[in-house]
Amino acid sequence: MAFVKGVSSQAILTQIGGVPVLVLKEGTQRAYGKEALRLNIMIARAVSEVLRTTLGPKGMDKMLIDSLGDITITNDGAAILDEMDVQHPIAKLMVEIAKSQEEEAGDGTTTAVVLAGALLEEAEKLLEKNIHPTVIVSGYKRALDVATEHLRKIAVPTSRNEVDTLKKIAMTAMSGKISETVKEYFTDIAVKAVLQVAEERGEKWYVDLDNIQIVKKHGGSLLDTQLVYGIVIDKEVVHAAMPKRIINARIALLDAPLEVEKPEIDAEIRINDPSQLRAFLEEEEKILRGYVEKLKSLGVNAVFTTKGIDDIAQYYLAKAGILAVRRVKRSDIEKLVRAAGARLVTSIEDLTEADLGFAGLVEERRVGDEKMVFVEQCKNPRAVSILVRGGFERLVDEAERNLDDALSVVADVIEEPYILPAGGAAEVEAARAALGYASKVGGREQYAIEAFARALEAIPKTLAENAGLDPIDIITELRHRHEQSDGWKYGLDVYQGKVVDMMSLGIIEPLSVKLNALKVAVEVASMILRIDEIIAASKLEKEKEEKKEEEKKTGELD
Repeated sequence: MAFVKGVSSQAILTQIGGVPVLVLKEGTQRAYGKEALRLNIMIARAVSEVLRTTLGPKGMDKMLIDSLGDITITNDGAAILDEMDVQHPIAKLMVEIAKSQEEEAGDGTTTAVVLAGALLEEAEKLLEKNIHPTVIVSGYKRALDVATEHLRKIAVPTSRNEVDTLKKIAMTAMSGKISETVKEYFTDIAVKAVLQVAEERGEKWYVDLDNIQIVKKHGGSLLDTQLVYGIVIDKEVVHAAMPKRIINARIALLDAPLEVEKPEIDAEIRINDPSQLRAFLEEEEKILRGYVEKLKSLGVNAVFTTKGIDDIAQYYLAKAGILAVRRVKRSDIEKLVRAAGARLVTSIEDLTEADLGFAGLVEERRVGDEKMVFVEQCKNPRAVSILVRGGFERLVDEAERNLDDALSVVADVIEEPYILPAGGAAEVEAARAALGYASKVGGREQYAIEAFARALEAIPKTLAENAGLDPIDIITELRHRHEQSDGWKYGLDVYQGKVVDMMSLGIIEPLSVKLNALKVAVEVASMILRIDEIIAASKLEKEKEEKKEEEKKTGELD
């Protein structure tokens, strides 16, 4: 770990009765005061600058190559920071805020990181004017409260029934990320999938995106991507003689093996003549045949289990015309429970007709170079699948990331049904509210609140820069527009290269995404500003251990 200004622990001494006492281990590094703060801000801004050029529909992509040589090409902020192998603790902190934004809102990671960088850049200017970090942090938090309140006030209410609005939100989230030819197609899939799994709990709607299974298979084109009203199992039918297509399937879901289970304790069976061995094998066969007869008597014609299926059981299942799939992932079988309306049972003896699920079609199909089992045409499934296709693996990976963003923003609006204009409109409006508040506060905190407002304008400024436009002209035009009564709607349309009414164009985003991005950006900036000293533990002990290990290996080789 490198520091701009540091001293070894030999210099960190204290005097007790005139005797120097070493406080920290030899080799410990220490940076403190303004130098430590400046270094931290520099590191955070460096991470922010990496993502800055990816912001907006005209943002650029990054190529990331890991230690194994695998390539990722994306402009998704969360994916970039996840793939970057950062070492400095402050850089790791920036990665954490991106993860926090991704987990909480599903989108807006780049916005959050760029905002954090802008807040720290403005804070650095205030530090040079001898404004204390605590004053800056206090001003930022007060400005955040004002901005949040103002954005909630101007947010436009919507509902899950306004499908066109949901599509516009998904379209905005995917702008500049995948081919324009499939954007509408992907948007339609995302909205249908989220609406299918949305649940009403009391007076609120809730969306668990874990109930949307995304299966990736390269081959074909992006337009071959499909929404399955059911689940896709990445396994093949267990026996060649079994039917590969079942119409009006009655499905049994088992968390139990179709095998004769071994006893929990070790047992020894002594067989003295061949008839005893035959009787033993016949009894085993009888048990397995009984399992299959039980399934057949209930009218089951499709079985999915998380455990194994014995060869003898496979034969009897095939003979009975029952399609069976074994060793299904636990997560997939749980989705099948929600899709087919079945119950997962842990013992075949306990299986009843009420436990069975239904699907209009269960079919094994070849997708690319693999076989998969499709369980579809379920009655009102509470879990669905999206099979993502594309010409090559990297394209499929990027398509999945884009779909994930679209699913997340649609889910956000269903859970909190308020929207804001995109294109930097919300940031400029929040900045205007903060500036109006700053003049009422006075004192040194006023400078911090004004700095917060300037930092917010980094978003439209960056959008303009990434689109090859003059940021000064755009910011001036935005400020002028937002002084008017309906000015809150105006943002930058990077395709037209001018400031327009974003609400009328349908370029909109969820309120919750914007508020969360502002919150995490202020939180990380505040955390970094409050660090005035860095003490890095000694690496001498570790180096000595490594040296000993190396000498030991060398001695063995000699």
